[in-house]
Amino acid sequence: MAYPMNGGNGQYSYSNNSSFQRGAIHATKELINEAIAENLDIKNFSSSNTFRVSDLGCSVGPNTFVAVQNIIDAVKLKYQSQGHRTPEFQVFFNDLALNDFNTLFTSLPPDRLYYAAGVPGSFYSRIFPSASLHFVIISYALICLSRVPKEVLDKTSPAYNKGRIHYSNSSDKVVEAYAAQYAKDMECFLNARAQEVVCGGLVAIIVPGRPNGIPHSQIFVNMGSELLGSCLLDMVQKGIISEEKVDSFNLPTYFASPQEVEAAVKRNGCFHIERMEIVPQEIPSGNSSTSRGRVMSSHMRAGMSGIIKEHFGEEIIDELFDAVHKKFDESSQFESSNGTNMFVLLKRIATI
Repeated sequence: MAYPMNGGNGQYSYSNNSSFQRGAIHATKELINEAIAENLDIKNFSSSNTFRVSDLGCSVGPNTFVAVQNIIDAVKLKYQSQGHRTPEFQVFFNDLALNDFNTLFTSLPPDRLYYAAGVPGSFYSRIFPSASLHFVIISYALICLSRVPKEVLDKTSPAYNKGRIHYSNSSDKVVEAYAAQYAKDMECFLNARAQEVVCGGLVAIIVPGRPNGIPHSQIFVNMGSELLGSCLLDMVQKGIISEEKVDSFNLPTYFASPQEVEAAVKRNGCFHIERMEIVPQEIPSGNSSTSRGRVMSSHMRAGMSGIIKEHFGEEIIDELFDAVHKKFDESSQFESSNGTNMFVLLKRIATI
């Protein structure tokens, strides 16, 4: 089962620990502007008085509000440049039903010029009526799989991932199981969006990725997962948690390559890749009062503590992420890691 980011506005909330993700939104703002100016076919739906946008996996803000406003500003310019009357805007904020929508709604910009609605549900299934959306954005949420591949938790499977919580330094069989789950999930994601997005509409994907040919183990975010796993194994050695608990736990995340994204879109057949760009990923750094390890551990805690609490119990959280903080500060391997974001622009095309 998937878990949402930490809600509220507390010390370890997603709203206060998501500058990593916000950096990607800022870095791709110009790409969004160009995408809408060059690729949005408003002639196909300019007769509609309402332009509908959805942010999938929006969490609790404030990042989603920045992303949505970037889109609306660019769409307004597009309509005005072609002599069309600016439409009204309706924005659908989507995330899992357990997401803290209360914090999201109370944080909505008071001066917003759009109608806002929350839509609970998994973006790996249908969540909107047919041909109802003009622009969809999903930022970082596509790293989350719908489930952990069942093979990696099966003691009788050659892909059993004993002693590890992720695939990046595991056997080829484990990597293949994760890659296969990603392919299945992308098929579901694209099939659902193909039904919901109007012909000529756009889907923008911003996601941490793995450059073609780069080993999974050299990706910055995967190194962080390996470090988290090592901290859990340290807790096993101290007798705080059991080895069996670690063996039965894997993170449901996967970082795809451009080739894997291209293959998924080609298999689906309902979208054309208008643009695919590799954007440098800003690696979080510390400051005079906060170390990089503290920043990274807080970001990881905001995103992962829900699933960790469910499996290991809440009582280990403070000690676990304190250990993550210290290991980040002590490690030099992150200096040479590869951090990239992918920006992928898809256009819904007519199909026979």
